[in-house]
Amino acid sequence: MRRSDVLIENFKRGTLERMGLGDDILWEANRSLIHVSITGFGTTGPYADYPGYDFVVQGMAGIMSITGDAAGEPMKVGVAIVDVTAGLNAVNGILAALYARRESGRGQRVDISLLESALAWLVNVGQNYLVSGQPPKRYGNAHPNVVPYQVFQAADRPLALGVGNDRQFRTFCEIAGRPELGDDPAFASNSARLENRDRLIPTVAALIAARPASEWLRLLNDAGVPAGPINTIPQALADPQVEALGVLRTLPHPTAGEIQVIGPAVHLSETPVVPRSAPPRHGEHTDVVLQEMLGLSEEAIRALRVGGAL
Repeated sequence: MRRSDVLIENFKRGTLERMGLGDDILWEANRSLIHVSITGFGTTGPYADYPGYDFVVQGMAGIMSITGDAAGEPMKVGVAIVDVTAGLNAVNGILAALYARRESGRGQRVDISLLESALAWLVNVGQNYLVSGQPPKRYGNAHPNVVPYQVFQAADRPLALGVGNDRQFRTFCEIAGRPELGDDPAFASNSARLENRDRLIPTVAALIAARPASEWLRLLNDAGVPAGPINTIPQALADPQVEALGVLRTLPHPTAGEIQVIGPAVHLSETPVVPRSAPPRHGEHTDVVLQEMLGLSEEAIRALRVGGAL
């Protein structure tokens, strides 16, 4: 602990204290240590001792209430987005604490909760409610504030159309062979399109259904109107843009041979992020950490294993 910069743990509230490793003890040993605690619901309040799981928190934070078809049941996001967001928040907190330590020389506690991470993830939808007082609805693949901005079925497959402003809408109408729609007062502005969503969407859907997706995607993207395919995961990972970015990395694995992994999404010009090894097996680096960080001998590590500590 004396040689560590950051301690990250996701125990329930009070677990480290019961183990004799409260902040006062940690900082007595190393005042520059940054202690990152990730919990389900934070360290205060009536839920502080509840177990926190991504799925449960998606429901509690309102994410499921705005996800899924309007006529269907509330739906979770397909990825454990609350867990992922909490991890990203933890990284941001660590970086901020490391930066502050340059000035003060002192570490600090960084508290991250799944609930707060999920609430922050609501962004514009949460703010819409705070401004308007109107509970947000589920719109399926449509957008609550921008029209047309949803999935449409082309002649052969679905596509995502994201018309972000009035100019883009007029361009879409020209490409679709219906330029008069872009000048119609009922559709010319986004506010008008929002008001007349139920009239406009069937018209747009019929236009898009008349041509194959590849034709629409080529014409729309060339004209600066955001649109993309609805890919499966295999299709997404095989996309030529993904290949051009070098997203997939091939790494040696001690038991599986060579494996592919999705590489980092951050690119640094002076210190490139280069994956050096495959994801570790369970306990793969335990001996190395104990030897290098704590100076334990092989005999001492074996004793820990025999005693059930490892």
